[in-house]
Amino acid sequence: MDLNLNGKHALVCGASAGIGRAAALELALLGADVTLLARRAETLEAVASSLPRNAAGQRHDWIAVDISEHEALAARVQALASANPVHILVNNTGGPPGGRAIDADASAYLDAFNQHLLANQMLVRAVLPGMQGAQWGRIVNVISTSVKEPIVNLGVSNAIRGAVASWAKTLSRELAQDGITVNNVLPGYTRTARLEQILDDRSASTGKTRDAIAATMLSTVPVGRFAEAGEIAAAIAFLASPAAAYVNGVSLAVDGGRMQSI
Repeated sequence: MDLNLNGKHALVCGASAGIGRAAALELALLGADVTLLARRAETLEAVASSLPRNAAGQRHDWIAVDISEHEALAARVQALASANPVHILVNNTGGPPGGRAIDADASAYLDAFNQHLLANQMLVRAVLPGMQGAQWGRIVNVISTSVKEPIVNLGVSNAIRGAVASWAKTLSRELAQDGITVNNVLPGYTRTARLEQILDDRSASTGKTRDAIAATMLSTVPVGRFAEAGEIAAAIAFLASPAAAYVNGVSLAVDGGRMQSI
């Protein structure tokens, strides 16, 4: 199986922690040069310094920018891609706050739309010329299992994640002729700051302990545990590899079998 990413340049969003950081590590282990993108410069510098470098002279870098600041985001990534074409883009950012869909006002939906779909669109447009020039590209969007089965009390997230999945499916058909694949990874319950936030929110809204809520969540997962960020990252890395060249337009659940749909 060809997993070799030597000579490829990956841009990983949300790379300061959690799934993004784990994805950056996996891509570096496969030989890619990795540029990390998130808000915290000091953390990004530390993560970039910790990534492995092979004998071929891998180079890792970082961009500190808020993904919701679209003009700054587009300018920084366009400058990066002009100097060093990006072959792999991992779109990954934190989810919207919890709550019922009916209780959210219009600004909550607009904020989530801007942070997820519009930011993703700007990132793709910024790196696309380099992918087209190479006739090789991988776009992997980290979304949620809610695109297949909506999650209770994540109303805004359910709506926006579904929009991102449809956008990605559309792109997968538009870009395939240039050797570019577009796929989604749908993490299940994963040990990240997002999981901690969900446990806190549900504890506050129900009065139940975090342990009780965690036990209820795990009762729906056949493998009986939460995922580690590295397990989600492994799926991302595979979809970014040469071996996945004929995998296009899919939404891959990595959820321990939790979803009941096929």
